[in-house]
Amino acid sequence: MNGPVDRLLGKDGVAAPLSYEEAKELARHADASVRSALATREDLKPELLYFLAEDQAPEVRRAIARNATAPHQADAVLARDADEDVRTGLAAKIAKVAPGLSADEQDRVRQSAYQALDLLARDQVTRVRQILSETLKDVADAPPEVIKRLAQDAELVVAGPVLEFSPVLTDDDLREIIESGPPAGGLGAISRRSQVRESVADAIAATSDVEAIADLLSNPSAQIREETLDDLVDRASDVELWHAPLVKRPRLSSRAATRLAQFVADNLLDTLQEREDLDAKTLEAVKTMVHHRIGGGAGGDAATRRRGAQAGASEVASVDPPITVARRLLDAGRLDFKVISKALNASDTAFVVAALIVRSGLSQEVVARVFDAQSPKGIVALAWKANLPMSLAEQLQQRLGRIAPNDVLEAKVGDQFPMTDDEMTWQLEFFGDRSDKQGG
Repeated sequence: MNGPVDRLLGKDGVAAPLSYEEAKELARHADASVRSALATREDLKPELLYFLAEDQAPEVRRAIARNATAPHQADAVLARDADEDVRTGLAAKIAKVAPGLSADEQDRVRQSAYQALDLLARDQVTRVRQILSETLKDVADAPPEVIKRLAQDAELVVAGPVLEFSPVLTDDDLREIIESGPPAGGLGAISRRSQVRESVADAIAATSDVEAIADLLSNPSAQIREETLDDLVDRASDVELWHAPLVKRPRLSSRAATRLAQFVADNLLDTLQEREDLDAKTLEAVKTMVHHRIGGGAGGDAATRRRGAQAGASEVASVDPPITVARRLLDAGRLDFKVISKALNASDTAFVVAALIVRSGLSQEVVARVFDAQSPKGIVALAWKANLPMSLAEQLQQRLGRIAPNDVLEAKVGDQFPMTDDEMTWQLEFFGDRSDKQGG
């Protein structure tokens, strides 16, 4: 070895200072291991580090990618490097350095660093994007556009960390991501955030992601509106995963507590009765429901839950629908599907029933018979007769008909009904028959 190499490697592995000329000579050394050792040094001039960023040997470029003193121009070059290890090393480094750039630094420096971050966030290799996401997930001043790109990634290992932890994502960002459909598990990551506000909770609750909603209910810091919680209780009879977190929510309305008492398992009934936030009237209603279940030999099994669901469905027969109000709205051209959907979300069973009656022209008895039979086909036919969209028919099945998610009849392509007009007409004629037949 010659003099500069000795000074680079140092005696007993301790490197010695190098002059600019010595470093320049070593940067062109034939041995890649010498150039790689040089690339790890933090006392080199920026132009030499930039020169080494384009070295033919990947181990040299990997060293530059990890070198915190490498100029941002070198980072921009390395972000496009063909070697995966170069890019992953760069992602780990630049994600920590770039957000810390002070406001008084030159714009071109910040722009160069952010350009490298943006390139890495678009990298074809998942591991590169994953490292970037895990490094930036809790950085408060990370570039918003980079964080949002990572949050919308198709891979959960990339999107998950920022969806769950990043303080950069706004409520608007989260709602947009929920609407666009994050990767499987992405909704759950949002549900577990340390702060979930009402509008985001509403968006999650409106989905069909059972696991994500369970995560939301299990998150004590999630702000869930009373109306939203009541709606989830109405949907929960056949979703056992929701029972425990619902019973243990920080606050429950009187209606929700009483409804839960109809179908949760016995051990959860004990928890429900021990809550200290329920007023005396609600506790009495819960205890009455418990005694009713015990007296009827009902336990916390599937049969009990089915009875609870049927009890919920029978509410349709017992309500006094405000026909006059619904008819007045219909005559004014204001009884559209949006009004009915809003009433459904608010668990206003009486108004929804009235709307179905006046829009379909069917009698209250026929409408009640459809829901009491818990017939998916009958409910779909009823929505069709009322000239309502299939999307609302799906909601009517779940929320008013208490149909289990796996049994819900769904739309065909677009919002098309899954049955022919003749089939739906037959369904309505079937329920119009006052015999003791049961719906299909």
